[in-house]
Amino acid sequence: MGKINEIDERILLIDGNDLNRKLRTGTYVIKEKELTIVETSASPSVPYVLEGLSEAGIQPEDIKYIILTHIHLDHAGGAGLFLQKCPNAKVIVHKKGARHLTDPSRLIAGAKAVYGDDFEALFDPIIPIPAERIIIKEHLETLSISKESTLTFYDTPGHANHHLSIHDHASNGMFSGDTVGIYYRELDQNGIEFYLPTTSPNQFNPEAMIAAAEFYENLGVEKIYFGHFGVSHHPKQVYKHLKYWLPIFIETAKYAHASHTEFDEKLSALSSALFKPIQDYLTQKGVPDNHPVYEILTLDIRVCSMGLIDYLMKQDQK
Repeated sequence: MGKINEIDERILLIDGNDLNRKLRTGTYVIKEKELTIVETSASPSVPYVLEGLSEAGIQPEDIKYIILTHIHLDHAGGAGLFLQKCPNAKVIVHKKGARHLTDPSRLIAGAKAVYGDDFEALFDPIIPIPAERIIIKEHLETLSISKESTLTFYDTPGHANHHLSIHDHASNGMFSGDTVGIYYRELDQNGIEFYLPTTSPNQFNPEAMIAAAEFYENLGVEKIYFGHFGVSHHPKQVYKHLKYWLPIFIETAKYAHASHTEFDEKLSALSSALFKPIQDYLTQKGVPDNHPVYEILTLDIRVCSMGLIDYLMKQDQK
């Protein structure tokens, strides 16, 4: 449990074993005077996070801040449960996400619509967070966690309207959540760095997603700390993948959207159509068809397809 990846002398990454998978979702620990956690993952990951903290010699009572990049349950669903173990901590979140932490009923309903019968196994319990334990950070606001270390918060929609990116000046790295996609670490063993955009419902906006990536690039960050999963030391490669795959996602979605009438038909057609170019790309890189990455890609492509169709349906209504 709680496998620790030491990124450097300041930052640890604890594998939350999200979806019962290694290298899927992580919790970052910034070991400064004001001990800071970034992301909690979902509630079933909390025991793994606590075990990882214990292995690192860190007591939950010492945690000062729990930062959530956004409130999707795979990043923040465990925050209420985790907070119960951290009596001296406060939760930092985007202003548009705060009310959903105090009353998570809409979050729960949305996740049930996406994950159906798997919801309880993946996300239960989701515990409300008292308003007095929430801190809202807005665009360009900062947080000092030691004399030498300051974090700057940026409003970066695209994946979600309530998404913060957090720049760690000491490492010149960005905690990106889902802003610039997913890093499929299972493919590292094949010598492949592979990133895909994540376009899950229901606030996906491709223009804002590209703008956020360009913001990162203009800022000159040297590392990207992905929610899924781990650190990339090659930001230019991240931006390249995002700008390559996002138009493919959109154009493929437009075809499926125009060719079918019912949502389920669109979803099935789009999921299949998106899978093919991704598999073709990986096959060309020497990835075998039975590689375990395809299990999680199948899920991610389906969720991305939901968001793409939702986006196009909203475009039709304009």
